[in-house]
Amino acid sequence: MTWLKNYNLSMFAGDFVAGLVTASIAVPQSLAYAQLAGFPPEYGLYAAILPLLIYACLGSSRTLVVGPAALISLLIGSSITKLAPQTTQEYISLGINLTVLSGLFLLLLSLLRLGSLTTFISKPVISGFTSASAIIIASSQIPVILGLQLNNGLAFKDVLFFTVTHLDQTNLAVLALSTLGLILLWSSKSLLPALLKKLQLTGPVALGVSKSSPILLVIISIGVMSLFHMQNSYDVAVIGQIPNSFPSISLDTLTINRWPELAVPAASIALICFLTSIATGITLASKKREKLNSNQELLALGAANIGSSLLGSFALAGSVSRSMVNYASGAVTQMANVISAAALVTSLLFLTPYLINLPKAMLGVIVIMSVLPMIDFKHIQRCWAFNKADAISLLFTFLSSLLLGVEIGIWAGIACSMVLFLRRSTHPHIAEVGRAESGYFRNIKRLNVETQKHTVYLRIDENLFFANVQYIENYIMERCGQTSDIKHLVLIFSSVSSIDESALETLEALILNLREAGITLHLSDVKGIIQDKLKLTDILLTLAPGKLFFTANEAMNYLENNTE
Repeated sequence: MTWLKNYNLSMFAGDFVAGLVTASIAVPQSLAYAQLAGFPPEYGLYAAILPLLIYACLGSSRTLVVGPAALISLLIGSSITKLAPQTTQEYISLGINLTVLSGLFLLLLSLLRLGSLTTFISKPVISGFTSASAIIIASSQIPVILGLQLNNGLAFKDVLFFTVTHLDQTNLAVLALSTLGLILLWSSKSLLPALLKKLQLTGPVALGVSKSSPILLVIISIGVMSLFHMQNSYDVAVIGQIPNSFPSISLDTLTINRWPELAVPAASIALICFLTSIATGITLASKKREKLNSNQELLALGAANIGSSLLGSFALAGSVSRSMVNYASGAVTQMANVISAAALVTSLLFLTPYLINLPKAMLGVIVIMSVLPMIDFKHIQRCWAFNKADAISLLFTFLSSLLLGVEIGIWAGIACSMVLFLRRSTHPHIAEVGRAESGYFRNIKRLNVETQKHTVYLRIDENLFFANVQYIENYIMERCGQTSDIKHLVLIFSSVSSIDESALETLEALILNLREAGITLHLSDVKGIIQDKLKLTDILLTLAPGKLFFTANEAMNYLENNTE
């Protein structure tokens, strides 16, 4: 309602073009991601229609496009396969229940106002997970583009082993088609935009043409299949007849007794759905200086997933590629999603009979080319150069996802990043500092600074709390033990914003222990909020004859003339 009340014809024009352009990309991607999830191809279209309308009503982003997504489809396929369904109907039923449960998790998070959940998951973890997932997704489609028959959802190592041991069974006709498809999609990234630029074509229509290579691939491959009768002559697998109608909305497929075994994968799907969607939504909102409501997004995504399950389809998320195309094509509001949904309905009702001869290998090619940009090895190099802990969490997440599976990988990555965070918090940086020419105090290891013979200045770059005070105390006592003639120790609290009860007790004990060793402890740069709390205790009395200095510079000036 925030945008509909001011809607006008010029806005509709932009939304109309963007909706059609996005729908043209959504058709082949939805078919491909359904295959990746292990569902019949038409279920990809089901998952791309009703959720679009639901999100258009509830979502806070004006240009985000929801629908089948590579990561979610991978999680669905691997999760259901582990439950060993015996029939296709049981597989679909498990997928529907998984989707319902994922939607309920998202709605619960929205109800609990946990939209800030993403702040607890670091960028390196997400990068490691998505890179590993992209490799797993791409590798799962290698047997498909070779014409080999392989069950969906197998582990990465099992897919590689199967591919290597069955290379002699490669269907050369399928391989030839796949190779041509890969060449077409790869070259179109640069050739189509260059051709359009040469023809001086710009605007949303030109953008739609530049992104239309998957549709061109579908049309060309169907034409080649029909011309050379490749299904019968060369045994090339096709997607076959697609029903040109909607399934009936029903709750009969819900089997609540299976929900306990689906809970963990559903939670993983809900988490990844929210992470990828909110990241894309924030990027798009920043381009238009809009604000995204994360709790509203949880509600919209949860409702969209439940809407998908009502049509008997699988879980979904915000699509990065389609959302970016939607924005670049001139979408102004969610009316573009409504137009896109209408175009997809038209495709389902009238165009599906022409897709009978579409080779499954072409869907595998589309999947591979869609996920390759997700692999970011350069990020590993950047992390290693900038922050070793981030690089470790990235590599750990990457390897865990690759070797143990994506469901375990994302949680293992989160656990790793939390462990590293706790270690950083419990082992804070402590710098021995001295006075630089500017009067500021800097690390003695970095600059040639002024120090005092009988005084040590230590700056603690972390808040003091129960988990790190033992480390800080040990560090201080060890440093004081390294020099026999220390008479004064000044702790600089410029980076300390809070002190808990455990830290206060440890500080009192430290004052007394240092005094027994003949060292007087002083404090400097103590923030007002900390001073107020210290005055509520008797620690300042315990500190005497140690002093509370306003700055480290004041402490140095005083101790220059008063060192005993």
